[in-house]
Order: sequence, then C-alpha cells, then structure tokens
Amino acid sequence: MTENPFFKPSTLVYELPPFAEIREEHYLPAFERGMVEQLAEIAEIAANPEPPTFDNTLIALERSGALLKRVRAVFDNQVSSDTTPGVDRLDTEISPRLAAHRDAIHLDAALFARIEELHGRRDGLGLDAESRRLLERRHTAFVRAGARLGAADQRRLRGLNAELAAGASAFRRNVSADSKARALVLDSAAELAGLSPDAIAGAAANARALGHEGKYVLNLKNFSNQTELAFLTDRSVRERLLAASLGRAADANGPLAIRMSALRAERARLLGYDTHAAHVVADETAGTVEAVDALLTRLVPPAVANARREAVELAAAAAVDGVEEIAAHDWAYYSELVRQSSYQVDAAALRPYLELERVLRDGVFFAANLAYGVTFTERPDLPAYHPDVRVFEVFEEDGGSLGLFLADFHARASKRGGAWMDELVTQSRLLGRRPVVMNNLNVPRPAPGEPVLLSWDEVRTLFHEFGHALHGLFSDVRYPYFAGTDVPRDFVEFPSQVNEMWMVRPEVLANYAKHHVTGEPLPAELVERMAAADGFGQGFRTVEYLAAALLDLAWHTVAPGQEIADAEEFEAQALAKAGLAVAAIPPRYRTAYFSHIFAGGYSAGYYAYIWSEVLDAETVDWFEGNGRGVRESGEVFRRELLSRGDSRDPLDSFRAVVGRDPRTGPLLARRGLA
Repeated sequence: MTENPFFKPSTLVYELPPFAEIREEHYLPAFERGMVEQLAEIAEIAANPEPPTFDNTLIALERSGALLKRVRAVFDNQVSSDTTPGVDRLDTEISPRLAAHRDAIHLDAALFARIEELHGRRDGLGLDAESRRLLERRHTAFVRAGARLGAADQRRLRGLNAELAAGASAFRRNVSADSKARALVLDSAAELAGLSPDAIAGAAANARALGHEGKYVLNLKNFSNQTELAFLTDRSVRERLLAASLGRAADANGPLAIRMSALRAERARLLGYDTHAAHVVADETAGTVEAVDALLTRLVPPAVANARREAVELAAAAAVDGVEEIAAHDWAYYSELVRQSSYQVDAAALRPYLELERVLRDGVFFAANLAYGVTFTERPDLPAYHPDVRVFEVFEEDGGSLGLFLADFHARASKRGGAWMDELVTQSRLLGRRPVVMNNLNVPRPAPGEPVLLSWDEVRTLFHEFGHALHGLFSDVRYPYFAGTDVPRDFVEFPSQVNEMWMVRPEVLANYAKHHVTGEPLPAELVERMAAADGFGQGFRTVEYLAAALLDLAWHTVAPGQEIADAEEFEAQALAKAGLAVAAIPPRYRTAYFSHIFAGGYSAGYYAYIWSEVLDAETVDWFEGNGRGVRESGEVFRRELLSRGDSRDPLDSFRAVVGRDPRTGPLLARRGLA
C-alpha cells in the first residue's frame, strides 16, 4: 500500500494527521511496517560497532519508531473517541502484538548492554541535566521491564504482557458494549420529571439517534453515580438508572479482573516485587505502597464521619416524602434538595448561565490568556477526525505559534464515556515538533437549534481537562520521552486540578457565567451561596473516591498464587476491610467497569487523584497568596512546572514554584477533613 498516509510525516501545519485521507484499512499496514522499521532501527543501534555514546544510543533510541508513533496516536484516539466494529477488531488483534513489540525493545540484550554501560559511567559523560535524566530514566525503564531477567523468565514475561494487553482490550470492549446495552430507555417525558427542559430534549434526540423514536434515552457515564440521579423525581427511575450503572459488565469483566490481577501479581514477583502495587508505586512520586496507604487510610475515618453527618440531613429531607431509609439511588437526589433548601442553590437553575461556547471562550480560554498570555483562533480549514471536533491554533502573547488544540465535547455512540486529554503530536526540540493536543468530553447534544447548557460539574470537567491540555501545549523539552503529561501517574493530575481554580475566580466567573438569553450575569449572591454549598457533600465525594482508590490497591496487592473465587465478593470484602462498606455510597467505580485500572494506565495508581490534590491545594494557596499578579504567577507556574514535563524530578518542579515540600493541611481543609 504505497498511498498509506501514515507512511510519511504529515505535511499539514504542526504535522496534524491528515484525517481526510485516513481510512480504516490504513491502520494495520502502518502498524506492521512501523514495528518492522523500529525493530530495524533498534537492531542497528544494538549492533553498532562503535563504543556506545549518548548520541549513538540514547539519541538514536529517541528518534526511532516515528511511523509507529504516528499511527498509534491516531488509532488510540479513534478507539476511544470514534470507534467502529472494525477498529475494535483491530484493537483486539494489535494490542498483544504491540506488547510483544515493546518487549522486543526492552528485552534486547545488546541494546540494554549499551545503555547499562553508559549508565555505569554517567558521571564522566559531561551530560547536561536533561540528558543525564534521560539516560537514568531510560535505564530504569529497561530494568523495570525485565532487561536483567534470565532467558526463561523473559519468555514468561513476554507471555504475561501479551495476555494482559489482550485482557485490557477485552475489558474496554466489554464496558463499552454493556454501557450501551444498559442505557436507560424510557417511554415518556413524565419519567424524566426533574430534569431541565434541555436535558429532556437531549434525551429525546439521543433516543432518535439510537433508533428509539418517540422514547427517551439516558446514556451511562463511566462512573457509578449518574448525574441525573440528583434531579429525577421518580424514585423508581432513579433506582433503575443506578442499577443499570452498577451492574455493567459484571459477568464478563469480573472473571477477567481476577485473571488480570493474578497475571500482574505473577509479573511483579518475576520482576522482584512483592505485589503489582509495589512495582508500580516504586517509580511514582509516592515511592512506596505504605506511603499511599498511610494517606488514604488517614482520610477514611473523617470522610465516613462527614458522610454520616450528611446522611442525617438527607434522612430528614427524605422523611417528608415518606422515604424511611436513604438508598444509594436516593443520595444525590436528596443532597440536591438539601442544597436548595439550606443554601438556596438549585443546580438546574445554574444551567442557563453555563452555555458551552461562552464557558469555552470567555471562561477556559479567557483564564488561559489571563494567566499565560496565550490566545486561540479557530481553524475550520484544518481537518479533524469527526464532524463534532473543532480545531484551534494556539498563539503566544507575542503572536508566535505554539500548537493546536482539538475540542471534541459531545457524547455519541462511537465514543467511550468520561473525559480525557490525549496528544496527536508530542512536543520535542530534538525532533522539531510542536504539540497537537485534544480534549474529549461527553456532553449530551441538545435538540437541534437549542443551546448546549452545562452542569456545574461539566464546567469543572472542562476546566480540568483543559489543564491537561495546557500541560501538553506548554511542554518545552528536548527529548520526547519527557514531554508534556509524560510524568509520573501520581503527578499528572496535579496541573489539571490546579486549572479548576479558574472556574470560580471572580474575574473569570463573571466573564463567562451569563444567561444565554438575557446576557445577565450569574447573581453575586448565588455565587456566594454556591461557595458555601460546595462544602456540603464532601463526605460523599471523598468516600466514593476513597472506596475506588482502596479497591484498586486491594486488587493490586494480591499475592502471587492467591485464589479469588468471585470478583464481587472480593470487592465487598476489600471495602469492608477498608472501613468503606457504606451501602448508600457505592465506589466511584466498581470492579467490572473500573476501566482506569483494568483497561487504562491507572492500575495501582487511582490514588493519584488525591495524591495530586495535595500538591494542587498547596499550589492554589500559592497562587492566591504569593504577592504576585496573576500573569506573573502564571509565568512562574508555566516556566518552572508546566513546561518541564518529566525532564527533571516533578517534585523539584513543585518546589521551584511553591518554595517548599508539599503539606497535607490545605487538602484536609478543602475537603473538610482537618
């Protein structure tokens, strides 16, 4: 196939992939040629008769695999954002082959011998700080991937990695298929009472798109407690919706989770660690499972106590309706009623002030300009991978070009649930590349001609994911290995969580929170009540998060050979042991649809969100109290942290901004756990 668009670098601006030319049949030939080409490049490095040098080994390794990286970036995005049956089939086929390809590189004895030799004499190589870190981090990656194992152990390792890759692909497909199958189909608008008119219209439009003419469909989001639970007045509909959510993929993914946990435990022991969690956390900023466990378990008692206090208030509100005991499908609904009665904050009444386009341009983009001086120009002339996707060119304050930002905000049947950031082109001064990044959300599309109105949580998600985008856009490193969000998993959420602060900064909120019809600003007294109400519900939110984080650790501290008969029973026992068996508060993710840990990169790492929040809370305090203006503070944060990626120890970047080691006090105060 000579006309395959992946076979040569894109000629579009910033090497944006030529989506208009890419077809499904291009993927497999590009993957196969890409793997062959990179292995040939690796063989050339390993067989080089010259003594190993930084340039002929590490730099050559950084330059290898260009074709494979091009096709993988586009394919991985399509798997998540706009999949098809053909793409799913190819994902099943290619995932274990890619795992074998990674092993072929990391377990290449001759290549590792060159890296090992360079590492041994690194003090005498005269390397600058970023180059030395590249040598050290590459060496660590090879060792952790099994480069020092004997031949028999390496053969077993290859088998484990291939089976785990296939398992992750199957887990992801099962969640996606069952989430679609369990979407709640309702016969009448009356069953949706409590939802806003635009949300009801969106459910009708969704039903039409899915072939249920005259009905209403609520799609399942990737987490347990569906957002509509806060508003649906019909208790039976709430119960059906939550049951559909909690029951996803249990039959298929329960046994698969058990198998993957066992395989990861065996692999960890092979690599010299007691558990998979120990192997993962050893290379994160936390350092040890004990450090993670200490933070999480410290938070459990006050979080559960907060939730129980909240439950008392909810019970009083529910008693008015004759509800004797708060069930899981009641919690969000009565929480919203308490917020309305105690704080006079109606979440549905906020939506007319939160129109997507205004939030994006006058909120998200405005805040980025305020703090970092960047501007955004829409480029409808540039192709995207789906008609929903918008492309923006990003410019520096002086007019210099920075990169591209792709925005894919709407839910559709071909997209997985949730929200995420990804990269299509990774920044690198070595390769002369500037970043192309994207954000994906799952905002329901309204009826034709109606505005896209967001919930407060969707606004937060938009700011959060854009924080990841800025991390990628502001990357300024030499080596692609360190670029943007390629940092430890328990650090990557930190910049995105910091970016959430802008949504409530007075000058930003006043700029975007305006009624979509009248243009009237969100009333100041409502803003004050929102701030007061934000503390209510922290018990629930912290408990559901901790339950997921400790469930993750339970699955990944399983010892090699430990028998697990039933996934749901294991989950129940793990939550009870952690002190989090709160019937009315299910974990944010149950095992069978916990894609973060079984089909993503967060295995033994879901703790990262709250670990990063320690840094986030400290940094927000720094932004507000360092005596500098917003623009100057933003420049410090960008220069010392966002631009650095993993080119130096991320905690050193944090210290360069805040001026000290992180403390837990601001986090505890924020979550009401002090």
